[in-house]
Amino acid sequence: MSNEPQAGPLGTADPEEAAYLALHAERETIERSLALAQVRQRFGANADEVERAHVEERELLLTLDRLMTRIRAAEYKRQPGARRW
Repeated sequence: MSNEPQAGPLGTADPEEAAYLALHAERETIERSLALAQVRQRFGANADEVERAHVEERELLLTLDRLMTRIRAAEYKRQPGARRW
């Protein structure tokens, strides 16, 4: 039995690195959903569907903005000599 840390589900044993990669995976999922909402806006079958896509887009953009703030903070913490609050 080895005492070496085992890689987590995202391929890293470092919990901070795994959290960083999880943020980017979440960003990718939100961006895909956003792209689909934009397609539904352009090619929606009726006005209700288009309006729901507009509402979904606004919500996704808000979520993406918050997530990008968290990603920027995580990127800052990864820099050498970064301050820890």
